[in-house]
Amino acid sequence: MKRELGIARCGLACCLCSENVECGGCDSGRCPDRGRCENRRCSRERGISHCYACEETCKKGLLSKIKPYGFTLFIKRYGVDRLLDCLEENEKRGIVYHREGINGDYDDFNDVEKLIEFIKTGDREKQSALP
Repeated sequence: MKRELGIARCGLACCLCSENVECGGCDSGRCPDRGRCENRRCSRERGISHCYACEETCKKGLLSKIKPYGFTLFIKRYGVDRLLDCLEENEKRGIVYHREGINGDYDDFNDVEKLIEFIKTGDREKQSALP
């Protein structure tokens, strides 16, 4: 885990991303999607650092996907440091952020509350696999 890379504007975990060799983050000028990322554009227009800093509940752009939406919701409830702590602990337990391409253990959910519980506990038994 590269904790110093933190969390992307949309909630994705740059700190665990296998693409972070090429990508320098949302504001680095080296983000491969910087020109077409709806979450980057929207948060910049609103003058906020991340989607989790927004008071609205939205599912624009990458927030339409369960992992970034769940991570954003987690941060709104518990804070970014707690998310990073949980992700770091889960990585030590063998939980994988990217297993195949960009999909990993955090993508196997269709219920955001179960994803949040999985982030907090790392308990695979409570994991709700997609049908």
